[in-house]
Amino acid sequence: MSEMNLESYPPVFRQQSESPHVQDQAQAQSSDLDDIAKESIQEYDPIPLIDLQCLNLDELGEACKHWGLFRLVNHGIPLTLLRQLQDHSKKIFSLSFESKEALVISSPMSYFWGTPALTPSGDSLSRGPQNINWVEGFNVPLGQLSQFQAEDPTIDSFRLLLEEYGRHLARIASTIFQAMVNTLNLNPEQSKSYLSESTGFIRVYRYPQCFVANETWGMEAHTDSSVLSILNQEQVGGFEHFKDDKWFQIEPIPDTLILNLGDMLQAISNDEYKSVKHRVKPNKYGERYSICYFVFPAEGSVIQSSKYKPFTYSDFQAQVQQDIKTIGFKVGLERFRFKQNGSG
Repeated sequence: MSEMNLESYPPVFRQQSESPHVQDQAQAQSSDLDDIAKESIQEYDPIPLIDLQCLNLDELGEACKHWGLFRLVNHGIPLTLLRQLQDHSKKIFSLSFESKEALVISSPMSYFWGTPALTPSGDSLSRGPQNINWVEGFNVPLGQLSQFQAEDPTIDSFRLLLEEYGRHLARIASTIFQAMVNTLNLNPEQSKSYLSESTGFIRVYRYPQCFVANETWGMEAHTDSSVLSILNQEQVGGFEHFKDDKWFQIEPIPDTLILNLGDMLQAISNDEYKSVKHRVKPNKYGERYSICYFVFPAEGSVIQSSKYKPFTYSDFQAQVQQDIKTIGFKVGLERFRFKQNGSG
């Protein structure tokens, strides 16, 4: 079990980790790790595997229709880059909580904790430690990174790695989306604005070790608002997806990526492809790190669909923020769906 660096945790997480029985509990649990790992593997769901170098459109279409996500192999990202990103992520998150807050003051990046970055972190304080999401992270708008140079060499190296990684993810997203346009027989000209590289951003997550893992969530069940999301998860599991009225774990396999479909793609595909519901469980035995890339339609691009009223991503985002503020959760696409009789 990795040693906990409590000074790096947001204060509300430290409180849960400093209870008197924590050390005794941790020692008892760590001896059972191997057995638990073997047992949990049986809960993993063998999701579809897509080879980017030998892209089969029929297999891609089936994965999108019936699963809403798939594992991507032969993606062309250098393994050294993936390793360096993971190492630098750990270094950044190991900084003190106060240092991480100060880090983003003059940066295009933002730091969040306790929420999936949909609401300000300060709102977490009113929710209580049992109801917040057990996560912290950095939100990184890729289009603005080149304008930012950090004085700290560790931070600047991280910036350069994220820029390089972002270029690979933009390539992958564009390739996959173009294949989807073909499988769905969409209008190629109209579809050009449905995915824009300029909208891409990365979220780098840490899910702190949590001794009340059965009482809280790393991230609550949700669908992504994006067109596509591409996840790079390290060896600690916890990512789960919903299929056939059941939750399944997704096995963290080194050097592979998980690509899942978002709300925008479901609308673009007239519901032929589904935005997959997923969540993250925190871990009692160690920290979990992941890096996720999100990409959206171009600003002002109007999604035309037989199932939904015409809307832009900005319309969708504004409605999501309003719903979170007024009723406490995201409603999503249902706000834009035509009524059964076809009227608006």
